Amino acid sequence: MAKAGIPYPKIVSKAQWEVAHRKMLVKEKAATHARDALAAQRRRMPRLRMEKNYIFDGPEGPKSLLDFFNGRRQLILYSFMFAPTVNGWPKAGCPGCSFVVDHIGNTDHLHARDTSFVLVSRAPLKNIERYKKRMGWKLPWYSSAKNDFNRDIGVTTDKGEDHRFNVFLRDGEDVFYTYHTHRRGTEPMAYTWNLLDLTPLGRQEKWEDSPKGYPQTPPYEWWRRHDEYKIDLVLRGPR
Repeated sequence: MAKAGIPYPKIVSKAQWEVAHRKMLVKEKAATHARDALAAQRRRMPRLRMEKNYIFDGPEGPKSLLDFFNGRRQLILYSFMFAPTVNGWPKAGCPGCSFVVDHIGNTDHLHARDTSFVLVSRAPLKNIERYKKRMGWKLPWYSSAKNDFNRDIGVTTDKGEDHRFNVFLRDGEDVFYTYHTHRRGTEPMAYTWNLLDLTPLGRQEKWEDSPKGYPQTPPYEWWRRHDEYKIDLVLRGPR
């Protein structure tokens, strides 16, 4: 038992620890192979032709979906929740989407594999530019406020907004929709969750299968825009 009252795992010898680690490694390797098989299936998904010519507002002027490729063959487009009914509107985008985008680094590595990356939201461009500056992001971000793109791909419905990673393929002047994932499917792109999964306490969220007595709070509630954690700490005080 730890001093703080948390029932940490038992202390064992080095030999015992190595046996436990090897057992865990077998399952981790199996999960890796399963993920590889899933990616192979994803590469064989059929294509859906994008028939409409959507025009988006951007800092450089109007852009089409084809323009987003910037001459490359593939496009990853993140549907960022920034619209009426979303937490923070009209000054700030969704905290969860902000959490995800904080993890998107230098896209030159994607460009090296003939792949472009953009963000799209329903907020007007002026709102996007103001929030982008606040967050310190350099990623290309465009407004779909004047078109039906969000509704057509299903991220905006009568029930509200959703976030999603969308994948497109360009074949000449034709654009095809090949894949999308949302909700927990976006977790691999936000490595904070993956890093926390490596730790003894995990994400410390109530849904997790953790030993009794481990600290756990409801998911979503602890996420903050990155410039709001210090404010929250002042309000709550040190733990």
